[in-house]
Amino acid sequence: MRVWFVNSTRRWGGVKTWTLDLVQWLAEHGHEPVVACRPGPFADKAVELGVETHVFDFGVDFSPNRIRWFTSAFRAARPDAVVCNVGKDLRTAGVAARLSGIPVVHRVGLPGDMRNVPKVRLLHAFIKPRVLVPCEFIKFGLRENLPWLKDEEITVIRTGKPCAGEETPPPDGPLRLVATSQLNPDKGHDDMLRALARLAEEGYAFRLDVLGTGSEEERLKELGRELGLDGRLTWHGFQRNVRAFLRAADVFVLPSRSEGLPNTLLEAMALGLAPVARDVGGVREIWPEAMDFLLADARGDGEGMYPPLKRVLDAPPDELAGYKRIALNVCRERFDQQTQARRVAEWLAGLN
Repeated sequence: MRVWFVNSTRRWGGVKTWTLDLVQWLAEHGHEPVVACRPGPFADKAVELGVETHVFDFGVDFSPNRIRWFTSAFRAARPDAVVCNVGKDLRTAGVAARLSGIPVVHRVGLPGDMRNVPKVRLLHAFIKPRVLVPCEFIKFGLRENLPWLKDEEITVIRTGKPCAGEETPPPDGPLRLVATSQLNPDKGHDDMLRALARLAEEGYAFRLDVLGTGSEEERLKELGRELGLDGRLTWHGFQRNVRAFLRAADVFVLPSRSEGLPNTLLEAMALGLAPVARDVGGVREIWPEAMDFLLADARGDGEGMYPPLKRVLDAPPDELAGYKRIALNVCRERFDQQTQARRVAEWLAGLN
């Protein structure tokens, strides 16, 4: 099976990680994935994986030159499906695939990614894409926002992750926390920092590694200094090898105020980290039912993050090991990469 994955976004998000994981699985199982994207880390990683990669600027919406290029490429390669991410993907590669008689998949990462405006409705009516989402929360949100979408047009297949073969060792020294979300306002890092500052004042020992970049980066660094967290906090910026940082940590913190199905949370649980998160979006569809006490309520302040963070810092080693074990087992049972990737491949093969 030959599948094209088209992504014109500039920032790294969960859909890009999902794409690369699936591309790697497809290549390893005898399929022929192809990636088309802008220059940057996503393109570099696709090239590293050894898959056919086309790198270029996408130009304006409905760019005649880009539509012409995709049409020529699709008619030469005859892919079985074209998977797009955002509107510009659909308005170039999606149009070309429709003109070439190739099934189009719109992989949606958040309910608000599609707006109920005439351009979106008309494009959907022309391309007739199948919508693929990773959780029921996003499906419900799309149906709420876009009442013209039919249930049968939306397929839910959970994101899969490669799970660790063994549990992580107990902490050696202060508990090590890690956060890997983009440093943007909706990710709630300031709430996490305020909760941790309160715990530091109470005498708790910990280290926090923060990965990622975003519009809030400089403000958050200044806030960390103001809160007196400099000696406990390290900012690492964008990192291509996030898993290396996760493997060195004990607890993963996701303070987001809004989420779809958080890829970062899945990655951490799949490596056996104890999770602390806020009860938003599709987090509940990942969360181990036995650890609701580590799930903060959805309030947009630091108070909501304080109780679960205090709980993990108070936990003795055997209790913390139990949290890690539960998280890893949930991923093995519900989000195994082999199982979920196979489901996507079988679904794509059935689109023709």
